[in-house]
Amino acid sequence: MKIEAGQVVVMDYSVLDAAGEVLEHNAPGEPMVYLHGHRNILPALEAALGGKAEGEQLSVTLTPEQAYGPYQEGAVDRVPIKYLVKPPKRIQPGSLVRVNTKDGARDAVVVKVGRFNVDLDSNHPYAGKTLTFELEIQAVRAATADELSHGHSHGVAGSESHHD
Repeated sequence: MKIEAGQVVVMDYSVLDAAGEVLEHNAPGEPMVYLHGHRNILPALEAALGGKAEGEQLSVTLTPEQAYGPYQEGAVDRVPIKYLVKPPKRIQPGSLVRVNTKDGARDAVVVKVGRFNVDLDSNHPYAGKTLTFELEIQAVRAATADELSHGHSHGVAGSESHHD
């Protein structure tokens, strides 16, 4: 089955920087699962996956503009610590944290730590980087009606749910 809108894609992935250093990858046995055509991944990456099939491997290199955008100098925001998602017990400059925003949770890097607030670099941690995605498609299946109505996958088999 070829990847097209309305299908769930199960894949292993690694993200590498321009020097070939692995920045992140899925854990063994825990593939990435997404609903194709619903903007669940980077649009340029989704476009590269269209038409591919189970068992295919591909390498996709994205410019900063295609990935997480250019790095914006001075994009620092002071945020109350209470807005961090599960903050670590000891927050330090350089730590990667998730912060709740009006547009949902997003990743940020801690620049400075105060008693009640943290200064966060609001750039995505990969902003300004050319990234290469090494992908291996494990499975492609039709999405369930629930997945289509919710706009995202419900796991490898389509039976997982976080909706109560």
